[in-house]
Parts: sequence; structure tokens; C-alpha cells
Amino acid sequence: MPRVYNFSAGPAALPLEVLEIICDDIPDWQGTGMSVMEISHRSKEFIAVAARCEANLRQLMSVPDDYSVLWTQGGATLQMAMAPLNLAGPDDTADYVVTGSWGKKAASEAAKQCKLNVAADSSDKNFTYIPHESTWQRSDGAKYLHITSNETIAGVEFHFLPQGDVPIVADMSSSILSRPINVGEYGVIYAGAQKNIGPAGITLVIVRNDLLEPAREKLPHLMMWKSYAESDSMTNTPPTFAWYVADLVFQHLLRIGGLDVIAEVNKRKAEKLYAAIDGSDFYSNPVQVDCRSRMNIPFILADDRLDAKFLEETLAAGLTNLKGHRSVGGMRASIYNAVPEEAVDTLIEFMAEFERTNG
Repeated sequence: MPRVYNFSAGPAALPLEVLEIICDDIPDWQGTGMSVMEISHRSKEFIAVAARCEANLRQLMSVPDDYSVLWTQGGATLQMAMAPLNLAGPDDTADYVVTGSWGKKAASEAAKQCKLNVAADSSDKNFTYIPHESTWQRSDGAKYLHITSNETIAGVEFHFLPQGDVPIVADMSSSILSRPINVGEYGVIYAGAQKNIGPAGITLVIVRNDLLEPAREKLPHLMMWKSYAESDSMTNTPPTFAWYVADLVFQHLLRIGGLDVIAEVNKRKAEKLYAAIDGSDFYSNPVQVDCRSRMNIPFILADDRLDAKFLEETLAAGLTNLKGHRSVGGMRASIYNAVPEEAVDTLIEFMAEFERTNG
């Protein structure tokens, strides 16, 4: 069967070049006579992979020397608990900006571990906007401010950096590596791998070193960022295959020119798709224009009775995983780094023809 265009929100598309390398490597990786899934994480071969992976990530994102790069398990969801556990005591306050389902979940996890202050919440309009920063109700003495840089479900993205003196903790799961950022403006960045990094099962955490010391005592060993920093993320057996794939993805990004290049591609992809939606009375996007995501684009058909037909015909056309989340409805095209520009062009052509025959 020929490969399809995969618009899944995650696990998401991987670069074809990377998949082909994996296929070649599986039976005999680097002349070891084993696959990378069978090799010891403490072998010199795998330690070299881990070191190269970190070096390439630091180059791609210009990670400052006073930040640690950690690899954990448990996805971004576990980091929603680890952030308050590491940064705040039970009587400390943390500020959260809730702009979607994942921000809401992060705030819920924080409320179990410390005093939660919801500085802003856009649920009044089903998470279709980001409240203006001037309206946020931030607390004095907060240990940190948490944001979800890009909401996968709602299709809302921060295109500005909040101001203030407390560390910013950002869940970047669905925007990581999609464009350059200034890592030094954040205290902590975390991201599940299954959007722009690699397969599910590994999680990236970038932490400023002065925040590594836990804010409370007697944390479980695997819940402390410090444990991962001190063990080179090998405090227990890591998900070696996912780590190896992340290394291949970073090499791929460097080969094509880095984040400046991929950001331009992502910008074009998003602009084309939004233009097709906005130029039609048949499709609509519910998100306020100034905070639309470049990675996750929901769109609604004017007649939702056509949703099933749209999905059936897109699948037949090799355009997969376009069904929207139940909380938003309609469709959602996740156009991460590995989704080629021609996939978006093909989707736009299909949408125009579907509108012509069904509008």
C-alpha cells in the first residue's frame, strides 16, 4: 500500500528519510549484529547516541550551557505533576494560564501539589482565544507561571512570551522544534515526543540548572529532575528506541537547515490552509486570528451532516486522521514538521472539490 498523508495529532508523522534509516538499522545496527532495541543503554554505542542527540538538540534550539537536557518517561502528562513537585512546596503558589484542555489538565495536577492560582482562563469561549495579558490575575510571590504554548485540541498557540520575573514553565509538546525560540527566556520547557520529536514513550525536559534542586523533601527518585540530570537520564532503563529515533530526527532537521528553514515551511503550510478555510463559506475555523496554531488547525463544515462523508472520502484519497476532537467537532489537520507541504496542498485541493460537489 502506498504511504498516505498523515494528519494525526499524535502519535504523528515521522520524516520518511528517518523511517528508511530505521528500516535499514533494525536487523543490524552499526555492525553490532543486533537492533538498537536490543542494545544495552549503558553500552558505549548507545551512550554515543545519547551524547550526539543532546548535542544536536542544543545546536537546533541554541540551548544555553546553564540548562540541562533531560529525557524522561510518562509523557507531558507526568511533567504536569513533576513541575509543581519540583518547583513549589505545598504552601507555595503557582500561576497557570488555561487556554485549552491540556492547560486545564496541568492546572488540575498542580492543584494537588501546591496552591493554584488560575491567572487566566479562556474556557468561557471554548478555548478559542488567549486572554489579553493585561487581564491576567497573577499572584504575588508565585513560584512560576505555567503556559501551554500550543493547545493540540483547540488549535490555539501563544505568539508572544508572557512578561514577569518568575520562571515560565511551558508545555511545548505540539510546538517544539517547529520554529526558533529563545530557550533562555524560559525556566522549564517540556514536551512529549510524539508530535515533532519521535515516537511516543520519551519526553524532553529542558530545565535551567538553578531550578533543579527540588522545592520539597522526600520526593520519589524518579520524580526529581535532579535525578535525571545527575544520571544523564539513565537513572533507570530509558526508552532507548524512542531516544534513538529522536537522534535521527534531530540529524534530519540539521540536514535540511535547522529550525529557521522548517519554520518557513510550517508558516507556508499554515497560511495556505487558513486561507483556504477563510476564503470559503463552506469551512470555518473557530479560533481568534491572533492566536491560531501553526501546528493544529481545526475546521468546521457548514453542515455537520457531511462530516462522515468528508472523512470517508478523505480516507479514500489517502488523507488520514482528520477527524476533529469531540470537544471541538468537525475536522483537525495537524501539520507538524514531518507533514510535507504537498500534503497540505493535496488537502486544500480535496476541500475545494468537496465543497464544489457538496456545497
